[in-house]
Amino acid sequence: MTQSSDIGRAAAVTLAKQTLHNGEFYQTLSRRVAMATESQNPDAAEALSVYLTQEIEPYLTQLGFECEQFNNPVAGKPPLMIATRIESASSHTLLLYGHGDVTDGQAQLWMDGTHPWELTQIGDKLFGRGTADNKGQHTINLMALEAVLKQREGQLGYNVKILFEMSEEVGSIGLEQFCREHQDALQADVFLASDGPRLNAATPTIFLGSRGVCQFRLRCQTGNGARHSGNWGGVITNAAIRLNHALATLVSKTGQVLPAVLKAPEPQGLVANMMQALPVGGNEGDPTLNEAWGETHLTKGERLFGSNTLEVIAFGAGNIVKPVGAIPDSAEAVCHLRMVSGTDWENLIANLQAHFVSHDFDDIEVIYEGGYNATRLDPSHPWVRFVQDSMQASLEQTVTVLPNLGGTIPNHCFADVLALPTVWMPHSYPSCNQHAPDEHLLVSVVEQGLASAAGVFWDLGENWPG
Repeated sequence: MTQSSDIGRAAAVTLAKQTLHNGEFYQTLSRRVAMATESQNPDAAEALSVYLTQEIEPYLTQLGFECEQFNNPVAGKPPLMIATRIESASSHTLLLYGHGDVTDGQAQLWMDGTHPWELTQIGDKLFGRGTADNKGQHTINLMALEAVLKQREGQLGYNVKILFEMSEEVGSIGLEQFCREHQDALQADVFLASDGPRLNAATPTIFLGSRGVCQFRLRCQTGNGARHSGNWGGVITNAAIRLNHALATLVSKTGQVLPAVLKAPEPQGLVANMMQALPVGGNEGDPTLNEAWGETHLTKGERLFGSNTLEVIAFGAGNIVKPVGAIPDSAEAVCHLRMVSGTDWENLIANLQAHFVSHDFDDIEVIYEGGYNATRLDPSHPWVRFVQDSMQASLEQTVTVLPNLGGTIPNHCFADVLALPTVWMPHSYPSCNQHAPDEHLLVSVVEQGLASAAGVFWDLGENWPG
C-alpha cells in the first residue's frame, strides 16, 4: 500500500473504533437486543420479520444496499433477507452473513441488574440476549463496513452482498434450500462472516469451517404404562434402565466414542499440526477440564477441533421433580454427535439402528432430528493468509487460525452449496454464556473486532487476493 493508503486505512480503523467510544455502537446494539427475536418461540414470528424490515433494512439502505425480504422455502418458518450493494458488474463480490434470531431469553435466571432484552454494561461485559450470538457480531461488521465507506467516500472498490437469516437457532431451517434456489443472487467470490467464539478472550482468531452435528433422539417404550415398582418390579422391563445400558454401548464412562461407525478419522498433516499447538481452557470463566475425558491419545486441541464426540444433552424418564413409586413406561435421550469431515453421518441413523440390534437393543428407537455436514477450507488457501495478515496489521498481534470451529454453524450452505472459500472472523469468546443466562460480549473484544473488520474491508479494496 502507498503511504496515503496507509493513512486512509488507519483512519478507517480509528473511525470504526470510535463508534464504541462515542456510544454509537452501544445505542445500535441496544435497539437490536431489545427486540425479542426468539426463533424457538412461536409467538415471536412477527418480531423475526420486524428485525429485518425495521432494523436491518433501514441501516443497510443508508449504506447504499438494496434489500429484499423473502419467505422461507419451508412454509411457516422465519424469513430471510438478501442485501446487495453493486459498484460495478465487473468488480469482485464479497458475501457477508448474519442471523438476527436468538435463543430463549430465560429472563428469570439472569443475575441481578441484567435482563435478556436490555443491553447492560458491567465492567468489560455487555450483557443481553444476542450480544454474542449473533446481533453483536454482525453489528460489529456492519459498523466497520460503514466506517470504511465513510473513509473511502462511498466507494469500496468491490461489491458486497449480505445474507440474513432468522432461524439459525432452530437449525437454519430452509437456509440450504434457499441458497440453492438463489444461487445467482448470492453469487460471490468469497464468504466472510462472524459467529461462534475465538479461541479465548485474549486471542484474535479466524476459523475456516466447523465440525458437523447430527441431533438424534433415542427412545425406549415398553407399552406397559407406568406400573407400581413393588407390584411389578422384577418381572417387567424398566425403560430407563434399558436406555442407560444402550447409551453405554455408544460412549464410555470417560467419554470415548465406542462404535467404529461413529469414530473420526485421525487428524493428519498440517491440520493436525495446527490443532496440536492450540491451547484449550485455563482462562477466566472457562469450565474445569477433565484430563481423562475423551480421546486421551490426542492433544486437547485435537480432541476439541479434530475428533468426534457424542454428547447426551437431555435425558428423561418418569418425573424427576415429583417422583412416584412407578416403573417408567418410556425413557428418552437427545444426543449430539459432533463430527469432522470423513464421518459417515448421512447413514448415521441406519448405522445406529444396526448397532443396537447387534447388541440386543432392538427395543431402542432412533429418531433423526437434523444436522449439518462438517466443512473446512484448506488452511493453505490464499484467503486464509490474506485475512490473517490483515487482522494482524490492524491489531499488531498474532492471529490464530483454527482449521475449524469445535461447534457447528451452517457453513456447508456457503462452502458446499455456493462453492465459496469461507473464512470466519469471530468476535466472541468461549465463556460468553451464549444460549444461557447472562450472555455477554466483551467490550475489549468488540474494539478488536471493529478494528480487524475495518482493516479487512479496507484491504479488500486495495489488493483483492488472487
